[in-house]
Amino acid sequence: MIQTKPKLLIIEDDPGLQKQLRWSLDAYEVVVAGDREAALAQIRRHEPAVVTMDLGLPPDPDGSTEGLATLQQILALAPDTRVIVLTGNQDHNNAVKAIGMGAYDFHQKPVDPEVLNLVIQRAFFLHNLQQENRRMQQSQADSPLAGVISRDPGMLKVCRTIEKVAPTSASVMLLGESGTGKEVLARAVHAISPRSKERFMAINCAAIPENLLESELFGYEKGAFTGAAKQTKGKVELAHGGTFFLDEVGDLPMPLQAKLLRFLQERVIERIGGHEEIPVDVRIVCATHQKLKDLCAQGRFREDLYYRLSEIVVTIPPMRQREGDAALLAHHFKNKFCAQESRSSLHFAPDALAAIEAYAWPGNVREMENCIKRAVIMADGNTIVADDLGLPELPDSEGEESPLNLRQVRDEAEYKAIVRALARADGNIVKASEMLGVSRPTLYDLMGRHGIKAGA
Repeated sequence: MIQTKPKLLIIEDDPGLQKQLRWSLDAYEVVVAGDREAALAQIRRHEPAVVTMDLGLPPDPDGSTEGLATLQQILALAPDTRVIVLTGNQDHNNAVKAIGMGAYDFHQKPVDPEVLNLVIQRAFFLHNLQQENRRMQQSQADSPLAGVISRDPGMLKVCRTIEKVAPTSASVMLLGESGTGKEVLARAVHAISPRSKERFMAINCAAIPENLLESELFGYEKGAFTGAAKQTKGKVELAHGGTFFLDEVGDLPMPLQAKLLRFLQERVIERIGGHEEIPVDVRIVCATHQKLKDLCAQGRFREDLYYRLSEIVVTIPPMRQREGDAALLAHHFKNKFCAQESRSSLHFAPDALAAIEAYAWPGNVREMENCIKRAVIMADGNTIVADDLGLPELPDSEGEESPLNLRQVRDEAEYKAIVRALARADGNIVKASEMLGVSRPTLYDLMGRHGIKAGA
């Protein structure tokens, strides 16, 4: 089997240096360009992972304006490209400026072939790691639970519960604060279930006025009320064979609670203004941020309905209780919005990651998404700093009683440190092992002992 050499683009206008670099870098399939137009053409044609470039390109061979403009266009065209700037001693400030624009590294002229080879090898290695991480994420994209991004044990337990419950016919109640991902999990229940080929219908009980909610749920006959010009099916009926999701079920008015209970008991509905009982086969999934048991005690929610809806109860932990997930989700949303806003790759400064991990996120994942989108838009250069996040001053967190068993304390601290390092490094094992001060094999061993999956 013939192994193809990785492609390396050399942007250099000096034919002699072109020849020297091509000779010393024979481990790669070298393509060359002598100016900006040729360089961009080679980027489009060959899509090289790594590029070396001289900042002094025609028509400004003694300056850096053309080289910096070429760098900017390369990163706009192919943001993942690792660009290594070759610079003379007098060009040190311009090299630093290039790094600020997104270049991977710079190498001093005259070129030392061995050192340049090492820099290029590492650039290819890091690019391959990034691509492997992306492939892993894409391979998980078809999973119904792909929308859940977490390494937290509590959240992973929720995902396992969903996987167990989804193939059954049980009604599922999802409890959690606003923004924790209740609808994502409701759609996952439907996608994994035998009903996945049928409809998933959703209704928000808090968003529709009480006088309209009944007709939305159960439909109506022609002439049932003023404006009822034709027979209209309700969402429960439209979900026949599939899944019906009742969001914010705690806001369902008492009269409709009685009608919903009858439907759950008899599995038949009557449209408003109609007298025909219509059998409907749907699976009910509901969600609320309220404590339904307290509402039952207050007489605001029917206890018999609660027990009908809560055959399986799944409680979703808020962000502040999900170890390591804040940084993990921040990286996810950063990558998402960089692509959406056509920005080259951004990085979090240490103070930004510290602020993200320390903040309580009362709005949970939804607040996190809005915050990171703002930061991507507001960031100057290629780094997101704490000020870009716009987070308020952080309240002091209350202390928790710690266990006294030394093995338990060590295991918990070890687990949390690994999860936080992986989250900060965006799943990059090399960076995480460097943060933790251990070798890669040691980190893999520790991850295996604690059941932490790479790229999870």
